[in-house]
Parts: sequence; C-alpha cells; structure tokens
Amino acid sequence: MKKTLLFLLTILAPGLNAQPWQPDLGNGRYKNPIIFADYSDPDAIRVGDDFYMTASSFNCIPGLPVLHSKDLVNWTIVNHVYDSLPLDKYDKPVHGEGSWAPALRYHDGRYYVYFCTPRDGLFMAVASDPRGEWELNHIEKVEMWEDPCPLWDDDGSAYLVRSKVCGNELFLHKMSPDGRRLLDNGVSIFKSETQPTIEGPKFLKKDGYYYILAPAGGVPQGWQTVLRSRNIYGPYEEKIVLHKGNTEINGPHQGGLVETGSGEWWFIHFQDRDMYGRIVHLQPVSWKDGWPLMGVDIDGDGIGEPVMEYKKPGVGGSFPVRAPQTSDEFDGPSLGLQWQWHANPKAHWSSLSAAPGRLRLYAVKNHSQGGNLWFVPNLLLQKFPAPAFTVTAKIDFHGESLNEKGGLVVMGETWRFVALVKGENGLSIELGKGEFNQCEDKTIVVESVPLTSGECYLRLEVEEGGVCRFSYSVNGVDFNPIGREGKARKGRWIGAKAGLFCVNPNIRESSGYMDVDWFRVE
Repeated sequence: MKKTLLFLLTILAPGLNAQPWQPDLGNGRYKNPIIFADYSDPDAIRVGDDFYMTASSFNCIPGLPVLHSKDLVNWTIVNHVYDSLPLDKYDKPVHGEGSWAPALRYHDGRYYVYFCTPRDGLFMAVASDPRGEWELNHIEKVEMWEDPCPLWDDDGSAYLVRSKVCGNELFLHKMSPDGRRLLDNGVSIFKSETQPTIEGPKFLKKDGYYYILAPAGGVPQGWQTVLRSRNIYGPYEEKIVLHKGNTEINGPHQGGLVETGSGEWWFIHFQDRDMYGRIVHLQPVSWKDGWPLMGVDIDGDGIGEPVMEYKKPGVGGSFPVRAPQTSDEFDGPSLGLQWQWHANPKAHWSSLSAAPGRLRLYAVKNHSQGGNLWFVPNLLLQKFPAPAFTVTAKIDFHGESLNEKGGLVVMGETWRFVALVKGENGLSIELGKGEFNQCEDKTIVVESVPLTSGECYLRLEVEEGGVCRFSYSVNGVDFNPIGREGKARKGRWIGAKAGLFCVNPNIRESSGYMDVDWFRVE
C-alpha cells in the first residue's frame, strides 16, 4: 500500500509523471487523437449521461474492452466483454484471428455487442450492466463473415447488417427480436465499384432513413462512406462524408456515430498509425440535406476533413481529466484492466496472492522452437499509450531450469526483449530479438551481461516513430543501456505491445518464476 500511495502522489502532482498522452487541453478544447492507443474499429453509444465504447481485440484476451466517458474525450477502461473465447484453439496464440470490429448497442434496457471471428463465425454478448458480467453466445459457426451490427426497428423487428472478409458487399439478415438467432440466410443490399473494400457497417435509423456507416478504400488510405435508404433493403444512396483531404490524418474512417443529450452529433473513428496500431479520433458532425458531414468541410466540396483541435462536446458539465490505464502497482486482487494475454489465460500462469503486493509470473513451459515468443500464450501485454513513453519495472527473477527467462518485451511480428536468464554459470541479463519463421528459430541474443542477483530494474524507452531502447539497473537509479536500439513493429492486425513475460523453453515443467513489484508508464 505504501508504494501505491507514493506513486499516486507522484503522478497526481501537477506536471509530474502524468499519463503520456492526454487529449483534454484544459481550456474547453481537445486535441486528436482522443486515445493514442490501438483501440481498433471503435464503436460507441450513449445511455443517459454516460458514453461507452468498445473495440476489436483480435487474439488478445480478455477481449473487447469496455471504456467509459462522460464527455467523449476522457476515457477509462471499466470492463471487458469476455475473459476467454469458448474455443480450444484460442488456448494458444491465433495471431490475427479472434474478435474483429464489434458493434455496441443498447436496446430495451440491455447492452449488446456483436462481433465475428474470421474462422469461427458470429458471436453476441449481452449484459444488463456494461461494468458487470456479460453473457457470451456463439450464434453461427460460419467462416469469412465480419463486422456485424444490429438494428431494432420501430415495430420491434430486428436486423443484422454485415460484410465479408476480402469482400466488397454488404448483407442484411433478419434476427429474432431478442437478437439471439438469425432467421434467414441474408441478402445482398449494397455492392458498388465506387466503394471498394466496403466493410465495418454501422446501422442506425433517423428521420425515416436507414443509415449504414461503412468505411471503404482500405485501412491505411480509405474514407468514410454513408449509405441511406427509406427501405431497409434498399436501394441505398451513397455519399463520402469524411476523407483525408489536405490533412495528415490518413484513412480517417470506421467508427461510431453518437448523439449527446444536448443534440450534438460526434463521430469516433480510427487512424492507422502502423506500429502504434489504430488510434482513436473524435470528429464533430453536422447534418445537411439528410447527410452527416464529419469533421470540417474546408474545401467546400461537401466532404469533411479531420480536425486536430476542437471545442469539447457540450455535455453540460466539467469532468475529470482521464486516460486509459497504464501503470500497475499489483497491490489489488486483480490485474489492471489494461492488461491482455496473447491467448485464453490459465490460472497457473500468474498469481497476485503468492507474494502479496507483487505479480508472480510463472515460467510456463513453451518449448516450440526453443521458446520462440510467437508461440508463447502467457505474454502479459498492453497497448502502446503514446508516441513516446517510458516503462520501468522492478522484478525479482527466480529461474530453475536452463535458459528460463523473464523480463520486458515489445511484441509484434518481430519482437525485442530485455530479460534475466538462467544459464549454466548463473544469472545473466540479455537483450534478445526475434521474428516468426516457419522453418527456423529466429530468436537472437544481441548482448548478454552476467548478474549476481535476480533483483533488477528493467526499462524500455520508446521514442516517436517507435524506436525502442532497453536498459537495466541494480539499484533503481543508475541505468545501463543494453544492446542496440530497434524499431517496434506491429503485430497481426494489432499495434506493437509492451509488457512482461516469463517462459521455460524446455520439455520438462519448472517451478521457476518472476515477481514483479510494479510496472510504471510515464
């Protein structure tokens, strides 16, 4: 408790160690992005005075974070929709699969999330409280569906719109009123050569029109399209309502349209930033001739361009400056909500009670290609939270078997780590790097330094552009660089992530472990 109080006093002191990215400018205005982290394919709703948002998780678990805000600018994580996916395949990393492009809706007193995985089909989760327990249902076992979104019409009829993987077409299904069953095979309702790679549809009804918001043109360079029709089955008119224009915001699209209690409209969307993932922006929305214009029409061409700074939404109050959680003192009964594993978590991977006030990570056996981290499920990771930031962790490593290691990692399609290692001649600290290769182990030790104790401080410094430097200290004051700098790389549909690991690369089980006293992000 004492270490938590000291750390809280530090981060709450004005100008000291605040979250590395904060969009609230403190003067009634905000800057974009509102979240400089990989909350891909966001969708958002308002219920009363509260705003909730979710985003894709892919193979990272717990999945589908639930974020809360009072003003659409300051967000914190309050829950996840599921703690694991109910399929054995996700007990190991299934890179690039898992939950894609969820839709979040509120209907008749209940919260709904719909999502697809590319190989496993359609899922729906429902809850009476978004901060409580969600009931997860596997509705249809199909392949190559993606991006579903429900709509409950004025007469109580329920529908689901979706796209397909690698497609250029949108489909509409009837659903049971409780949203638990599809009632037909679905029909094609939109296909256009002027809107290539149309996907990520979001459904709403306003002023007698059915609207489908759908990004097109591809993730890094696309635009936001809106379709509308008086008939839910079409035909649909199409209009581009947001594009890059003369800004530096590439591919501004795919997100959720939200109305505040005061009648303002806003659009939350992502921008692809390579190794940082798909970061989250907020655009003002105005309605003209029955079409939503997102951002600001700078050129007078009727198409919005993203804003970099704007007045905050008018929500009738002033609310605390917040950001999604990063640091963790490990003093509570559970991990912070910012953490995700790379696969369905298992109880024997970690403990917060074995050494109270510390996180114990066990040296989990994973001998695939000598412990190659691409195959390791017990990577405990979180999103990059800013263009530049520093992570420092205090650890105590107790390796048992040869070549066990534990430390800090930056994980993507390539990875770099600084770790304590159990060797034939005792402990050492090493800088390693690796990449996935089907035919050989690509893990390389760049530098190794002998140590006499497993107690150590590890540090990761990330510069703008994703350049990473590692260092270590035996006293927490004097840090020694190790290895050379390297650039982070994104993962399979996700940004690079930073975090902790402890792995045993041998055939035999081990009782080795690593205790983590704290993990601090500045």
